Amino acid sequence: MFKISVNQSVFEIEKDKESLRINGEPLVWDIEKMGEDEFHILYQDRSYSAEIVKADYAEKSFTVKINGNTYQLAAQDRFDLLLEKLGMGKAVSQKLNDLKAPMPGLIMEVLVKEGDVVKKGDSLLILEAMKMENIIKSAGEGTIKAVKIQKGERVEKNHVLINFA
Repeated sequence: MFKISVNQSVFEIEKDKESLRINGEPLVWDIEKMGEDEFHILYQDRSYSAEIVKADYAEKSFTVKINGNTYQLAAQDRFDLLLEKLGMGKAVSQKLNDLKAPMPGLIMEVLVKEGDVVKKGDSLLILEAMKMENIIKSAGEGTIKAVKIQKGERVEKNHVLINFA
C-alpha cells in the first residue's frame, strides 16, 4: 500500500498483480508512454496529457503536470507507513544528533566512517529486519562523529547506531 499526497488531498493506493485501487475503488484507465517522462491517459472517457516534471526518488516527492496543471505529489511506501505507525515518522526530520535503529535487526553493512560528511538522503548503513534489507539514509546534512555499530552486530529498536557532530 502507498499513501500519495497530491497538493492537499491524500489517496491510498493498493496494487496487486491485476489491478490498481485508489481509496478502495478500482482504477480503470488506459495509459501509454509517449516519451521519456510523458504519458497519454484515457480515464472515464477523457483524454489527459501527463508529464513528470521533477522526480526525487530518495524523498519520494514528484512534480507532475497534467493538461497544463502542475501538482505536487509526496509518496509514502509501506516502510514509511510502518515507521509512522511505530511513532517514528517525524523523528527523521529532527536535527541530526544520533541515528537510532528504527527497528530491531542485524547490521548487514556500514557505509560510512568517522569524519565522513553526509548530505540528506545519503545511505549510511544496511539493516536487515523482518527478512528484508533496509537502507538507512541520512535525514539531513552533518559529519559522522562516531559509528557505534559494526557489520554483523544485532541491534534493538532505538539502539544508537551513529553519532553526528
